[in-house]
Amino acid sequence: MLIRKANKGDAREIARVHVDSWRTTYTGIIPDDFLRNLSYENRTALWENNTGLHDVYVAETNSLEIVGFAAGGRRRTDKYEAYPGELYAIYIMKEFQGKGIGKQLVQPVVENLLKEEIDSMIVLVIEDNPSKYFYEALGARKIDAIKVKISGVDLTELVYAWDALHISFKKE
Repeated sequence: MLIRKANKGDAREIARVHVDSWRTTYTGIIPDDFLRNLSYENRTALWENNTGLHDVYVAETNSLEIVGFAAGGRRRTDKYEAYPGELYAIYIMKEFQGKGIGKQLVQPVVENLLKEEIDSMIVLVIEDNPSKYFYEALGARKIDAIKVKISGVDLTELVYAWDALHISFKKE
């Protein structure tokens, strides 16, 4: 598995991973109509923009298929001042989950934050998303829970944080 920095040309494949991952991860959590209406085209435009604005990394198989991505950078909210970094998104195709790709994708996001002398970060995850255990396994701890509404459904989003990225993500 190759982990590399994404470019605008990867936007269509990142969008495919994004939409397909939402559909497998959030079934039964977010309304089916919302998931069905997710658009590859809209997400492609989003990721064409995001690859120019943020640190985005992709996981690519030997056959050059993008099967996961992560994005991060400076925290996007005014809250959680003690945590200036943020993992914005990480999605991996269901059949590639549980193989260590997630940690490999988070690593370059963390390395970039550390280069900017940012040693802590947050990530937000919907409470019913089983991926929250992935963050816990990487050493994050829950610091907050906030209410959000997605497609008319009230959900809880958990805020996880890492206090010392240089320790939690020490290269082995």
